[in-house]
Amino acid sequence: MPDQVLLRDQPVGEYAAQLADRVPAPGGGAVAALHAAQAAALLAMVARYSDQANPEVTAAVAEADELRAEGLALAEADIAAFSAVADAYKLRTPERSTAIVAALLGAAEPQVATIEAAHRLIRLAERLLPIGNKNVITDVGAGAEAARAAAVSARLNVEINRAGLPAGPDNDRLAASSGTVPALAARADLVTETVLRAVTR
Repeated sequence: MPDQVLLRDQPVGEYAAQLADRVPAPGGGAVAALHAAQAAALLAMVARYSDQANPEVTAAVAEADELRAEGLALAEADIAAFSAVADAYKLRTPERSTAIVAALLGAAEPQVATIEAAHRLIRLAERLLPIGNKNVITDVGAGAEAARAAAVSARLNVEINRAGLPAGPDNDRLAASSGTVPALAARADLVTETVLRAVTR
């Protein structure tokens, strides 16, 4: 967005104040993507505290860093996309309905990508669970919970945008993405339960 500081460059307090303000964005979509970025950061930290001689660990560092950058980019994309939805609803021209449908589809895309990122994050948490440094194992669980929150929050946003779209291939694709979230959440729960058992013996 012109003349606006990128989300990744804002102080946390400034971002939180914007989130709390009566403005269209940032909102739940940006929060979902930032959950993914935080999950990735936690898993990267676990991997960096773990055995760097293990190629699985070094691969985990690289993937987590990639996902952290992706989460930040998706949060910024969501802010831009949601602003486009607000602009489309303000139109008073014959193209308004078409513009709204296009904007709603555009707003769903960062959320679909956030769900896909969350799937990768859960797989990463599952891989790190047995090989990560046991002193930071709770951060694997925290990362899985953040990934779960990313997916569940993104699903909510996919569904509200999907509700404004006509039936067809795009709507079906969004529904399919949304439908993957319950199984992802169950896998995240299993990671968390495994961590809890490990630290409460």
